[in-house]
Amino acid sequence: MIEAFSGIFTAFGLSASAGLNAYLPLLVVALMGRFTDLITLRPPYDLLTNGWVIAVIAVLLGIEVLADKIVAVDTANDILQTFIRPTAGAVLFAGSASIISDVHPVLALICGLLVAGGVHAVKATVRPVVTATSGGVLNPAVSTVEDVAALVMSVLAILVPLLAAFLLGATFVAILWWLRRRRRRGVRAG
Repeated sequence: MIEAFSGIFTAFGLSASAGLNAYLPLLVVALMGRFTDLITLRPPYDLLTNGWVIAVIAVLLGIEVLADKIVAVDTANDILQTFIRPTAGAVLFAGSASIISDVHPVLALICGLLVAGGVHAVKATVRPVVTATSGGVLNPAVSTVEDVAALVMSVLAILVPLLAAFLLGATFVAILWWLRRRRRRGVRAG
């Protein structure tokens, strides 16, 4: 039973990090699946451990990391990633959930799509606000924080899934608190 929960927590953590950066969690899973015993992906997800697939993911990661640091290009990148990040989240959720538990593949894909899509929607909504309020000066720093968060969450989701689930929950609560606080300020000002 604990293994099933662990697999689900891993799946949620990986798909959430895909909402921030599609390729970082894919690369983490691919490398850990290929070079460690921490992850053994079942077919068809074991394709991620192929050397060519790892190389392509690494190149795409490099492109996304660079594009996300440049003002205006980061917005175009977020538009393009609207389709890629949820798809990566779906693949990661389904691939990691099937490692330990027998979650139906369609349900796993839908969960991953929704989790990564939700995280991406928040990111794509917040980034233009950061750009507008800072004149784009903070964009590279915010992008770097997002990349580090995606990397840390991906690794934690595999090594310590319960901690990853706790961090996801705490982040969700913090975002809800911030949105409620912002809404109250808008009501008082209006």
